[in-house]
Amino acid sequence: MRIIPLAVMKRLIKKAGAERVSDSAAAALGEMLEDTGLAVSEKAMKLARHAKRKTVTGKDIKLAR
Repeated sequence: MRIIPLAVMKRLIKKAGAERVSDSAAAALGEMLEDTGLAVSEKAMKLARHAKRKTVTGKDIKLAR
């Protein structure tokens, strides 16, 4: 299931300097970013739980990264 829209991925790639971006390139980047984001989020959640908190903070995300 795609969470990040293709248009957002295309804008990101264009911001990096590309003139044109294929749908497959945008989809591949989106999939990679979603996988990475999920992994970082899971680690951050474990850090919050270890600190006996229910709320994941920005500090948890940075530490999990």
